[in-house]
Amino acid sequence: MTDVLWVLILLLLAVAVLVAVRRRLPVLFWWLVGYPVVTLRVLTSYRATMDACGLTVPASAVRRATARMMGRQAAPVPPRRSLPRPTGSGLVMRLRMAAGQAPEDFTASADRLRHAWGAHAVHVRPTKPGRLELRLVGWDVLADVRPARRSLQTGPLSLPLALREDGHWHVRDFRTVPHELILGATQSGKSVYLRNLLCGLARQPVALVGIDCKWGVELAPFAPRLSALADTPDRANDLLDVLVEEMEARFRLIGMAGGAGPDTVLTSDVWGLPEKVRPVPLVVVVDEVAELFLAASKDDEKRRDAMVTKLIRLAQLGRAAGIYLEVCGQRFGAELGKGATMLRAQLTGRVCHRVNDETSANMALGDIAPEAALAATSIPAERPGVAVIGDSSGGWSRVRSPHLTLNDAAAVCRDTSGLVPELPKFDSFRPVVAKELAGPSLAAPIAPTARPVTE
Repeated sequence: MTDVLWVLILLLLAVAVLVAVRRRLPVLFWWLVGYPVVTLRVLTSYRATMDACGLTVPASAVRRATARMMGRQAAPVPPRRSLPRPTGSGLVMRLRMAAGQAPEDFTASADRLRHAWGAHAVHVRPTKPGRLELRLVGWDVLADVRPARRSLQTGPLSLPLALREDGHWHVRDFRTVPHELILGATQSGKSVYLRNLLCGLARQPVALVGIDCKWGVELAPFAPRLSALADTPDRANDLLDVLVEEMEARFRLIGMAGGAGPDTVLTSDVWGLPEKVRPVPLVVVVDEVAELFLAASKDDEKRRDAMVTKLIRLAQLGRAAGIYLEVCGQRFGAELGKGATMLRAQLTGRVCHRVNDETSANMALGDIAPEAALAATSIPAERPGVAVIGDSSGGWSRVRSPHLTLNDAAAVCRDTSGLVPELPKFDSFRPVVAKELAGPSLAAPIAPTARPVTE
């Protein structure tokens, strides 16, 4: 009787340890328990599951003839698959579709496959004609997002900013998607996403320009790393004039380099210029865009229309000049005036957190994919930091950015203040605190604190 009691106690302890590991260390639990169990379930029920989901095709004539000779009935044939390969958040199988099948058939059955195999989610991605990738996610990877490893930073102006629901990182590549629109209500996690973006850029040799018409309260903590900061609509209007002048000067430099000689390599953007004469990349962050364009009189409307026109010019031509836009706000709509739709069309990257109205979600994602806008309106308030990211290709995904406190973000900007480039045109807009802290870089940048998103 004593031996049986000890066995029960040990079993209960093992179960308690597994429950604690599943909650605290889901990756370890997946490797110890989840992957073997799900893999065994997939291998033993693959044919039956595919048949139940309508993803099989009739057997070939040879198989049917062979089955008749043996007195059997030929079973439907499922797609050919590879062995399940484990990943950090689930497993992956490569499938070869049968004739007449399309990736949309598997996408429509993803939810049924998820329930049949006991996975948290199933994602389908075509890889080449006739083949696709079936990715099973073992748990809710967006529940607790840790900062990305530095090895994911593939190059300049390329930043891993948020974890996607399929376990991959969303990498913000400015050279591929030069301009982005970020929307989100108060306490939706928009500010945390912006902190991660600014801290990632602060460590790179780029110039950062901020426009924050809430008297600079949102961007003031990052002032030591900013080359310019405008905190009122009038100052923003003047700063946009300087930005347009800088863009025109860069285009003149590109034109002069193209006519330097017969052996010169022709280029249409700054990245083709020799490194010694190449201008530093410039990222313009416009925070609370609605505040920038509020108009109470006809004079304000004229100023608003002028600023929208300048932003559209920067969005249309800035990529070739190495000037990139990040436009943020709680909403984006008719308050920008007649140029709102044209400006939105140039902001090909879209990030939509929880918003207060359906119009903002449609403004951010409606022209990309209607289902993406619907997903953005269903983000719960108790999960700040969750957003829907899309681009002009029509692809979209739910993501969540790792938590980064304001103090840690401000410390990173202070420690990297020595990287602020020399841009005399912007000296009159340089924040006072930035001028005081300008000089050699201080200690090594402070690593972001990893905690669940709360802002």
